[in-house]
Amino acid sequence: MASITYSPAAFTGTSASDLLGSSSNGMSGIPLETLGTPRSAVSKRGVTVVAKLRKVKKHEYPWPADPDPNVKGGVLSHLSHFKPLKEKQKPVTLDFEKPLVNFEKKMIDVRRMANETGLDFSDQIILLENKYQQALKDLYTHLTPIQRVNIARHPNRPTFLDHVFSITDKFVELHGDRSGYDDPAIVTGIGTIDGRRYMFIGQQKGRNTKENIQRNFGMPTPHGYRKALRMMYYADHHGFPIVTFIDTPGAYADLKSEELGQGEAIAHNLRTMFGLKVPIVSIVIGEGGSGGALAIGCANKLLMLENAVFYVASPEACAAILWKTAKASPKAAEKLRITAPELCRLEICDGIIPEPLGGAHANPAWTSQQIKATINESMDELTAMNTEELLHHRNHKFRKLGGFQENAQLDPKKKVNMKKKEDTVRRTSNVELEGEVEKLKQQILKAKESSSKPPEMALKDMIEKLKIEVDHEYSEAIKAMGLKDRLEMLKEEVSKVNSRDQLTDPVIRNKIEKLKDEFGQNLSAAPNYSILKYKLDMLKEFSKAKSLSDAATLKQEVNKKFNEVMSRPDINEKLEAIKAEVQNSGSASFADLDQGLKDKVINMKKEIESEMISALKSFGLDVVVVKSNAKLLSERASLSIFKSKVDNLNEEISKKIENVASSFELKNMIELLKLEIARAGRKPDTESKSKIEALQKHIKQNLSEAIISSELKEKHEELKAKISEMVQSSAGTDGNLPKETKHEEPGVEINLDSNHSFAQCV
Repeated sequence: MASITYSPAAFTGTSASDLLGSSSNGMSGIPLETLGTPRSAVSKRGVTVVAKLRKVKKHEYPWPADPDPNVKGGVLSHLSHFKPLKEKQKPVTLDFEKPLVNFEKKMIDVRRMANETGLDFSDQIILLENKYQQALKDLYTHLTPIQRVNIARHPNRPTFLDHVFSITDKFVELHGDRSGYDDPAIVTGIGTIDGRRYMFIGQQKGRNTKENIQRNFGMPTPHGYRKALRMMYYADHHGFPIVTFIDTPGAYADLKSEELGQGEAIAHNLRTMFGLKVPIVSIVIGEGGSGGALAIGCANKLLMLENAVFYVASPEACAAILWKTAKASPKAAEKLRITAPELCRLEICDGIIPEPLGGAHANPAWTSQQIKATINESMDELTAMNTEELLHHRNHKFRKLGGFQENAQLDPKKKVNMKKKEDTVRRTSNVELEGEVEKLKQQILKAKESSSKPPEMALKDMIEKLKIEVDHEYSEAIKAMGLKDRLEMLKEEVSKVNSRDQLTDPVIRNKIEKLKDEFGQNLSAAPNYSILKYKLDMLKEFSKAKSLSDAATLKQEVNKKFNEVMSRPDINEKLEAIKAEVQNSGSASFADLDQGLKDKVINMKKEIESEMISALKSFGLDVVVVKSNAKLLSERASLSIFKSKVDNLNEEISKKIENVASSFELKNMIELLKLEIARAGRKPDTESKSKIEALQKHIKQNLSEAIISSELKEKHEELKAKISEMVQSSAGTDGNLPKETKHEEPGVEINLDSNHSFAQCV
């Protein structure tokens, strides 16, 4: 409060009206109302003017004095009023989520008990976590329409700017409609995704009560729609594709908005969007209500998050109109067909963007990445169209809504759901399958008797059908044994673990082995075990028949190729010339030939061998040249004898190790090692590492002592000496050891010592 006192004598000849000024603006911009003094004060010798100075918050310029140049979105993002929340949002539990709270409380209680008592409750915690995840999955895979409405309105659901700042490399917000004021309920700006520039327009809700009041709860006024219209013209002029985000209960319907032309602003947007020459993609991230949502939703593609809703009237308003009570909103939500799956079926929505279990607020970053991938995919498709195709695509999308015509081709093609669906395969009954199997067996037997080829196509189709049937029977057996939930949980754990760590994570390996052992032990007790075994035996039998058929076919093709090589004129001419020279020389054997003729024969043999190998490689075969050498065959026979002895020794060593490992002391040490590895996890500390290394060293030492102390060491040394002696005696004249011949599947052996080459598939 400030007081100013003065005497009228100082202003002789000046009236009060001249002093205060006749203007209503008052002196020095102070209105007369603020200077209002009681009339009785004028008659007093001193006049007191009282002015109230309103205390206001110091204006904060949106760009700080020292902006961080490395901030996400670039330096210009400092101009945005959207800042990270200082306090973490409070968790909100919806009514239908209350059963999950019991699991969370139990897990918290068990963890607290474990910390207080120091006991190990890890098994109970894992069991509760598995039950919680299963309950969460069951709940969110069978949501009712009104439950999806509640999720779409969740206070913690990520907003338009949350998604934009997550998916864009740079984003600059643009303000104002150039005729009124800057409506905070609609946000516009230019941003880039993977180097592409887009115009982003979206309805922005608040993240708390204060922000909701500031953003008018995401309900735009005419100024907001005119701001969006200005940015659409701007994007169309510069060729920027437009991405709009819809999240509003509807346009703001107060008296002032109606006076300013709310309906006209929405209609102007609708008309303009149909004529824009750039691709437009609209994404419903929350609730899309009435014309307020449609004003920025006339796009080439309308996409929806999995739990978003899009409606003409809210379920509560519809229930109040039709049933005279808002309590009938669940029934109204079901009848209105406002969920993403229903709108996809009605071809209003072009695709569903998946959300994590628990809704988009459970993992906002993952949801934003799904939105980003969908925008890239949709824009790749739309940017490939020319302007005329783009306008026709958008016009036809809305023209055909609500209309049905039989045998008419849909344009544009609809994606019912972007999430992968399980293939629905028609199962063959057991009687039909047995009949088909017997029929195919008879065909294979007839083909064998007549020395003709078995029916390859029928064999291939039967193998594919049996694979599907076997997979189905395995699934049924897993379900009957009650292992389905554990298998799903294990799949989720494996998917979360980095692929590089899957082979080294002892906890996951242990779980997999336990599940495999349990499945193998209980499989014979499954109700469909006999059917599964029958189908599995048939699959093995037909697979073996197909492999034999393929081998026979390959052998025929290889022999045909060899005949083609040997019948070539240039090869025949060279062979005949060499035969003539050999006959003219009068030599009885190869050793009697002179060196020049020997070289010619060897070179011809190498040339034919090279042609044969090239022919075999054209079939995708690995070729090993085998020379029929008596010495080499004898060496192989000797090595095969030693191989059996080595195998026997290895078997004895394995048995010895098993006996030692099954001892009480060593078994306890192994179990202790497993427990330490499981407790340490992926990143063990120094103490855990030292414990694990000490246990491993102790176990290895015990095994080594058990093997060394036995007679196995003597057998090993004796066998090693014999093999060394045999290898030295069989070494060649040049001191080199004979090379070991390797056989790979599929392979081909070639006999090059005979007059006519042949191939044998192995």
